[in-house]
Amino acid sequence: MKETSGKSLAGVKEIAKRANVSIATVDRVIHNRTGVSAKTKEKIQQIIDELGYQPNVLAQRLALTTRGTIRLATLLPNISDETEFWRAPLDGIRRAELEIRQYGIHVEHYFFDQNNRQSFARQVARIKKYKPDGLLFTPVFPEESKQLIKDSATANIPCVLINSDLPGFDNSCYIGPDIFHSGYLSAQLVSYCVKGNKPVLIANIAREIDNNYAILDKEHGFRTYFSDHKLANPLISFNTTQTDYTAVKSKLSKLFKKHEDIAAIFVTNSRVSVVARCLEDLGKKKVLLLGHDFTSENVHSLERGLIDFLICEKPEEQGYRGITTLFQNLVFSKEIEKTYLMPIDIITRHNYRYYRN
Repeated sequence: MKETSGKSLAGVKEIAKRANVSIATVDRVIHNRTGVSAKTKEKIQQIIDELGYQPNVLAQRLALTTRGTIRLATLLPNISDETEFWRAPLDGIRRAELEIRQYGIHVEHYFFDQNNRQSFARQVARIKKYKPDGLLFTPVFPEESKQLIKDSATANIPCVLINSDLPGFDNSCYIGPDIFHSGYLSAQLVSYCVKGNKPVLIANIAREIDNNYAILDKEHGFRTYFSDHKLANPLISFNTTQTDYTAVKSKLSKLFKKHEDIAAIFVTNSRVSVVARCLEDLGKKKVLLLGHDFTSENVHSLERGLIDFLICEKPEEQGYRGITTLFQNLVFSKEIEKTYLMPIDIITRHNYRYYRN
């Protein structure tokens, strides 16, 4: 049972009385501060062990803040008609929030348009005014994200990244998949299923591609697998910043006229259901299709046999673990693990009913 601050103070008084020292001296020993002789420190520690005394760490941490509470901030893309992917990490964050709320922890949520840098910058400005004790976000815009991490480090604010890392940049903590190997695994699946040296399409469907580390690193991993195993399949790039169904279908239709024998399509993000719908309408349902994320539209297409494989990386668990990591660091001084890699799961129409994000 956790002690209240009153019981904690009573424990310190009893230790001081038995050791015949001041409460301040006991406090120095408990918090490992200087100014106490080795002999006295040993005596106090022996009494602490005998009494089984445990300080109320939570009360101490809250006392260090002028607000009497620990405030966390999250910064995620909006859940939109374009993709519902971000609902999963937000669900995980809220699940963790409910668990730690009783300890006086408050979580403030900020959302931005992942297609708009200014939207991200505006929310960052709001977060700085809020002055959180810890921050969780996903680095959709690399340069702005690097600056946010630097500013957080200067302000001594622990920072957790989820879903996507910033390669070569020293951040506080990353919780998410090994993105390169997510692409590598996807290529391995394609190599098992595609016979002969037929072309394979790599589809990057996003409003911003050039600076999107997540999809670029998946593509790099995918291509590397084919290179490592000396596979002769032509790898065709399909990049479009127009993400709506009509635009994607039009471009895919033109591509199939040029490459009629495309055997497989790898979609580097959650928009694989858009491609599934296009293939169905174009009469290309025999083309192997795989992509990412356990969204409702993707699962529906998987169930109908339009998508063969979904690569999933537990985004809900990422959000949950991100908040609990900040909580444990700020309240219990638990060291933050630099990198916590999530599993890379392969989901099919035969096992999706048992999967949990």
